[in-house]
Amino acid sequence: MLRTISRSPVLRRILTIVGTLFGVAVVVFVMLRAIPGDQITAGLGTEAAALTPEQRTQLEAYYGLDQPLVVQFFSWLGNMFVGNFGFSSRAQESVLALTAMSLPVTLELAVIAIILALVIGVPLGMLSASKPDSARDAVGQTVALAGLSVPAFLLGTTLLSVLSANLGFNPNGQAFAYFFQNPILNLQQMLLPALVLGFGIAAPIIRTTRAAVLEIRSNDFIRTARAKGVPPRRLQFRHVLRNALVPIVTMTGLQFGYLLGGAVVVEQIFSLPGVGRQVLLGIQQKEYALVQSTVLFIALAFVIVNLLTDLMYRIIDPRVRAA
Repeated sequence: MLRTISRSPVLRRILTIVGTLFGVAVVVFVMLRAIPGDQITAGLGTEAAALTPEQRTQLEAYYGLDQPLVVQFFSWLGNMFVGNFGFSSRAQESVLALTAMSLPVTLELAVIAIILALVIGVPLGMLSASKPDSARDAVGQTVALAGLSVPAFLLGTTLLSVLSANLGFNPNGQAFAYFFQNPILNLQQMLLPALVLGFGIAAPIIRTTRAAVLEIRSNDFIRTARAKGVPPRRLQFRHVLRNALVPIVTMTGLQFGYLLGGAVVVEQIFSLPGVGRQVLLGIQQKEYALVQSTVLFIALAFVIVNLLTDLMYRIIDPRVRAA
């Protein structure tokens, strides 16, 4: 049986996904319980000290905190398998309903940020690689260094303050508009946070593109194409960039997966009701089911992104498809 599984890439991938999600569930469960406090103290605040032992016992039974941790963990997993992802007492909504509203916001933000990062990163990376150790290379390296060095919270607050104070541009000061409700206002509200995230992601894309292009340009088939008189523009895009796409796609997939769970600070600064902000509020209120289920959704989305990245390899590189 084990030999059959080891020979089947599909089964191996399924087992890897299941193992990854289970590991994430265990880690999140343990880390949440390691934080001081619980739902009772988070909900009642200082009034929790006035509870009698009987009242506290009743509340612990209501929230399921009186059960052993192992029982709590597998009870939560069992409920998820039947479609019960938990309930948020703060929002008075099910976790599934909250995630259905917040996940599209984070996905839209991630997609726009990735597009901006590619628009910035790939041309600058190719520009740097076209003439190493020159002024144009210094420009690309400087932008990449700035993207890696400037924190997202600093860039976000600076842009928000400068544009709102000097130009009166602050669409995030209004109530959030979903894309199908008001597309124009939605894109305006997504522009600044996506630019902040995209600038940070453009930095590794610039470096990856530069390194990949330099490596491809040193190959024999590029020198042969240049000797045959292939026009520079066609040589750069059809031969060099096309063969350098695999590492660029890899870096883009990794950064997209990071965006699905790592945009907490930016979503908080720009008041976007995304998944990251939902997790942050859940941690503050000690809503275990909300945080655990949402993080598991993020992990699943990350796994799906990795699968799509693998499929992209087969599309852009015939060698991978043949293998």
